[in-house]
Amino acid sequence: MNQTFYNLDKDKQERIINAALLEFAENGYEKASTNRIVKCAGIGKGMLFYYFKNKKELYHYLVEFSLDTILSEFFDKIDMNETDFIERLRQIARIKFEFNKRYPNVLSFLANIFIKEESDISRDLKQRHEKVMQMGYSMLYENIDTTLFRSDVDPEKAFKLIRWSIEGYQNELINHFKQQNLVTTNMDPYWDEFYDYLEVLKTIYYTDRKE
Repeated sequence: MNQTFYNLDKDKQERIINAALLEFAENGYEKASTNRIVKCAGIGKGMLFYYFKNKKELYHYLVEFSLDTILSEFFDKIDMNETDFIERLRQIARIKFEFNKRYPNVLSFLANIFIKEESDISRDLKQRHEKVMQMGYSMLYENIDTTLFRSDVDPEKAFKLIRWSIEGYQNELINHFKQQNLVTTNMDPYWDEFYDYLEVLKTIYYTDRKE
């Protein structure tokens, strides 16, 4: 990659990166169009290939960028000292929401690689991708206090049911806000509703905290 790309102002860098992430996420490597990328980014096609030699180099850069960004802007912000599973998910949901506002296509781009098992990635990048995804999965369950759960509840099954409930609510919100500007939307009522649901989940799965 041409180092002059890093000399661009941050807004222009992010425009190019987000346009490329969106294109690859929606169409995969083979069907992705650099014409659509430059149109969305508002730059000339010659400039794109001045920064990146070809589509494959751009693609590999995006994989590395996405993995680095997830580690520094998502995983590093999770407080692993929180041992309450539902509270851990509460903070992860908030971090994920803020992450998606700034990097709206990173997670879908990486998910597309995983689901479609893209072949145009080096073995090293595939292995790194797998390690990062495993790290994210382990961060859900590491150092969790299972004694919080009711004695008649299997913690492993509860983990899945709670996670599915929260992910379902998140997906509902994502669809609701798909065409809206999240920057100008007051999210407080939605967070309040989300926290109410979390309290319901605690009532269902946890021991009576008043005891």
